[in-house]
Amino acid sequence: MKPRVLFLDHTGSLGGAELFLLDVARDNLGSSLVVLLADGPFRERLEEVGVRVEVLPAPGSVSGVAREGGLRRDLLAVPGVVELARRVAKLSRSYDLIYANSQKALIVGALAGKVAGKPVIWHLHDLLTADHFSRGHRRLAVLLSNHLVKRIIANSKAVAEALVEDGGRAEHLRVVYNGIDPLPFESVAPTEVDALRRELRLEGVPVVGVFSRLVPWKGQHIILETLPYLPKVHALLVGEAIFGEQAYATSLREQSKVLGIEDRVHFLGFRQDVPQLMCLSNVVAHTSVAPEPFGRVIVEGMLARRPVVATRGGGAAEIIEDGTNGFLILPGDVEALARILQGLLTNPGRASALSEAGHATALKHFSLQTMLERVTQQLWEVAEWRRSASTKIKL
Repeated sequence: MKPRVLFLDHTGSLGGAELFLLDVARDNLGSSLVVLLADGPFRERLEEVGVRVEVLPAPGSVSGVAREGGLRRDLLAVPGVVELARRVAKLSRSYDLIYANSQKALIVGALAGKVAGKPVIWHLHDLLTADHFSRGHRRLAVLLSNHLVKRIIANSKAVAEALVEDGGRAEHLRVVYNGIDPLPFESVAPTEVDALRRELRLEGVPVVGVFSRLVPWKGQHIILETLPYLPKVHALLVGEAIFGEQAYATSLREQSKVLGIEDRVHFLGFRQDVPQLMCLSNVVAHTSVAPEPFGRVIVEGMLARRPVVATRGGGAAEIIEDGTNGFLILPGDVEALARILQGLLTNPGRASALSEAGHATALKHFSLQTMLERVTQQLWEVAEWRRSASTKIKL
């Protein structure tokens, strides 16, 4: 029988961390509960696959806390965090451990674990650096993880190293790469891709796909700056602003007009047919201007057998061997991106060789089964630690 796990996530939206949790929770059906601090499509996806979900809506004072910090806003959130922790602690009584899947979930989950006497696992999906979080928020995460968390799972070596550099305890850390099911990509039929090209009016034109939520550090503006160098190329921007970055989404549309490329930029928003859209793309581009914690989109592009060009740094450099199974560019290097895209679009043989090498990498190193096995190992180790500690206390 598997350990009983209360999974905790702060959002009802679908991002890379939530897609990870969807796979893990599905692997723990019957022995787990997912608690969300906001409702949304993530809850619907979990319930579709039979996962038990409970929504504890966070008050606005908590949900409004931003990564960049703000002392007044953070202080106003304290009562709401304490109340959420109390409610999560009560729910956790029937479970062996609490599994926090985000930074906000860490704060609530660590406090709940302390109250309920439950061990806590924190899955760190982000780089704790100044590019992404305020100093105060980084210090709080390190403090809680050092003293109230039994195990930290990082989704790349870069993420683990950033936490240690900020004061995190290395002995708490384990690296588990995200794993992705290849079936949705392998089952895409050519007729589906052809129909999608007709629907989007992309017959006969080269397409570069960019798949990510719309947020400045993800760098969608970089692909727009590249298009004037590639006069026949169209770009798909798949994703939307889900955490209050609507101003950036608006600026991208304005940028496309200023550059005179609005007829070649397709803002598709959130889509369920990502495998089909990747297979439609001639190249998958990852254009982050700050290091990527892991790079799920990179692996997905490889599984779709598409050449991938990504920004060097963070987890991306752990996936791509430059020039062998993909290409790496410096952040914001528009000219290099344009040059590589042009080369791939005009040299099908080179693009195909890169695609096949990437596909082999994805299958070998980033399999869903391997990820699930390694996460399960962490669950067992923490659950056994709790049982052992309980036995010693009784003796």
